[in-house]
Amino acid sequence: MSDQVLKSQIAVQSLAERVLPVTVLALLGVFLVLGVGFAGASEIHNAAHDSRHAFSFPCH
Repeated sequence: MSDQVLKSQIAVQSLAERVLPVTVLALLGVFLVLGVGFAGASEIHNAAHDSRHAFSFPCH
């Protein structure tokens, strides 16, 4: 194989390795924005409250 072919294969491989994490993070971000945007205030409060208790962080 020539040096040019190896360089192009490496470029394609590193592009493919970057696409999956970016796609997963983008979907997670959309889910979080829409989930919080459409959730009521009490649901958001309860989720934060339960998270604090799960980490043994006092909140009262």
